[in-house]
Amino acid sequence: MEDQVAFLSALAEPTRLAALRILWDGGEHCVCELMTKLGASQSRMSRHMSALKAVGLVADRRDAQWVRYRLTPDLAPSAREILDAVMAAVAEPKRRAA
Repeated sequence: MEDQVAFLSALAEPTRLAALRILWDGGEHCVCELMTKLGASQSRMSRHMSALKAVGLVADRRDAQWVRYRLTPDLAPSAREILDAVMAAVAEPKRRAA
């Protein structure tokens, strides 16, 4: 990982983290799906996905008018370990004891 601060900053932003939770299933997701699920405009979602792409967390593919995103398949092992730990920590909201 060349720029660890940028990598960690990308993970720290709530919308980007929520997008990564969606991509965590290993599939490819249209930006339109991310927009709907996260309640974000197209321009806002594109900015967030660009930030994730810049640090190497996601890859994209153009599909007609939309862009499809997935986790980067060849993520560096150290980056994968950090991402795995973050996803495990935020995978599901913790339930409050009754």
